[in-house]
Amino acid sequence: MMTKAYGAQAGDLPLGPLDITRRAPGADDVQIDIAYCGICHSDLHQVRSEWAGTRYPCVPGHEIVGRVSATGRAVTGFAIGDLVGVGCLVDSCQQCEECDAGLENYCDQAVGTYNAPTPDAPGHTLGGYAERIVVHQRFVLRIRHPEAQLAAVAPLLCAGITTWSPLRHWRVGPGHTVGVVGIGGLGHMAIKLAHALGAHVVAFTTSEMKRAAATALGADAVVVSTNSSEMEAQARRFDFILDTVAAAHDLNPFFVLLKRDGTMALVGAPPTPHTAPSAFGFIMKRRSLAGSLIGGIPETQEMLDFCAERGIVADIELIRADQINAAYERMLKGDVKYRFVIDNASLRDQRTEDG
Repeated sequence: MMTKAYGAQAGDLPLGPLDITRRAPGADDVQIDIAYCGICHSDLHQVRSEWAGTRYPCVPGHEIVGRVSATGRAVTGFAIGDLVGVGCLVDSCQQCEECDAGLENYCDQAVGTYNAPTPDAPGHTLGGYAERIVVHQRFVLRIRHPEAQLAAVAPLLCAGITTWSPLRHWRVGPGHTVGVVGIGGLGHMAIKLAHALGAHVVAFTTSEMKRAAATALGADAVVVSTNSSEMEAQARRFDFILDTVAAAHDLNPFFVLLKRDGTMALVGAPPTPHTAPSAFGFIMKRRSLAGSLIGGIPETQEMLDFCAERGIVADIELIRADQINAAYERMLKGDVKYRFVIDNASLRDQRTEDG
């Protein structure tokens, strides 16, 4: 079926209106009319070919929420009208060790919501900057938040699970001191979730202006990382540090703040490498440096349910589809608190150049 979308035909071109084709729902498929789609920093990297392997036309978007509008005959968990979400994955092999463990995000054959090979036209997946999407039922999530919060739920499908997964894996909770580096789309969710899990949360920022904002998000303390005396006061205090920054930077000033056996996990994905700690930074306190990639479907549903029970959503700015390019430029400048979300209803009013 023809579907209106917003995407790019090349890395050096702005995003604009497109007509794309979605498959008809198969036996195990759920068709979703997309209400809102969040804008992730990875959307910008991919669509502009800052990450290798971009396929065009590129329609980004993997923070998708909406309503079920059709289901295949074998679908049992969803019905027309249900509020649902789709995150960064739309398929996997569904039979490897990772898939069996509910960690489809680590499957070698995981299929991303956009820019991944697929039999569907045009040969690769097209994401949520579109009117609708068709997804295998295994990769559809149930939304239990009130409908009035739906736009602010959208970023949970990436920013939420990307920060929730490492917090849960390293068993963050009461009695733990947790650092969050960066107060952006990922960082603001990390602060909210770590606080809700009962940890003592310290936010790190380069901006003095963000102290009040970080406190309002749930941080128990805020450290300006360019202030050497503030940083020295935090030495060897942290059980866990989550680095959410999507730009390359020196990890050493944060790594040395870990206690013995502490872990620093990276979830930001810059296009160029960070400056890594020296061997002695690891050896002297048995510290660990790790990474984490989004999350599997079961833990994504766990995160959504946790957030629904506690009224946790992202802080967003709602935009029309024709404001996406301006939003990208603002995002590069850090001019958003803290996530742009597209009102996909605005796509219905667009017209492609060829009518």
